[in-house]
Amino acid sequence: MEQIDLKVQIRKTVGNGPARVLRQQGRIPAVLYGPKIEPVLLSINNKDFEHLLKESSVGSVLLNLQIQNGKTYTRSAMIKELQTHPVSGKFLHVDFYEVDLQKKITAKVPVVAKGTSTGVEVGGLLQYVRREIEVLCLPTAIPEVIEVDISDLDIGDSIHVEDISLSGDIEILAETNFTVVTILAPKVEEVVEEEELLEGEELEEGEEAAEEAAGEEAPPEDAKED
Repeated sequence: MEQIDLKVQIRKTVGNGPARVLRQQGRIPAVLYGPKIEPVLLSINNKDFEHLLKESSVGSVLLNLQIQNGKTYTRSAMIKELQTHPVSGKFLHVDFYEVDLQKKITAKVPVVAKGTSTGVEVGGLLQYVRREIEVLCLPTAIPEVIEVDISDLDIGDSIHVEDISLSGDIEILAETNFTVVTILAPKVEEVVEEEELLEGEELEEGEEAAEEAAGEEAPPEDAKED
C-alpha cells in the first residue's frame, strides 16, 4: 500500500477551550503516539482530512505525516481512533499511531463483492454480514480492499472467512469461521402470505356477516306456526 502524505502542525495548547477554538478555525485536534515516542500534540486542516477519508478507509490507510514545526519532519502512522460528534458528525479528535514499516501490524480492510450472483439475478438480495476483515501484515502490504467473488452464490449460499485466501504474507485474523456475505431470499413470498391471510380474514368476516344477516331475516318460530 502506498503511503499518503498528510500535513499536520504542532499544537502547544490542551483542553476543551483551545480545542474548540481550533475547530472554529477549521482545524482538528490530534495526537501522535507510539511505543518508542512521547505523545506529540498536533492539529490537521479539516478539509485535508475530509479529502483523505473520501479516498481511503480509516482503519487501513497508511500515512506519511508531514509534521510542521518551523521545520518539517515525517513519521509513518495510521489512524488509531477517530472521534466524531454524535449529532453533527463533525470530526472532534484524531489519534495517530506511529508504525514501524518493517514490523507487522493489524488493520481492518473493507470487503467488496465482485461478480453477479446467480441468486441475485433471480431476485435474491446480497447482504454484507461483515463490512471489514482484520488482517495481520506489514504496513506497506495492507490491501486496499478484500474482494470476494459472489458469482456462484445462489439464494441461501454464503461466503465465510475461511473461504477467503489472500496473496502474499497476509494473515486473516479470525477465531471463528464467521459469515462475510450471504444471499437472502426475496421478500415476495412473505408479501403473498400476508395478502392470502388478509383475503382469508375478509372472507371469514363476510361469511359471518352473511350468517348474522340471515339470522336477523329469519321469522320467529311462533310466526311460522301462525
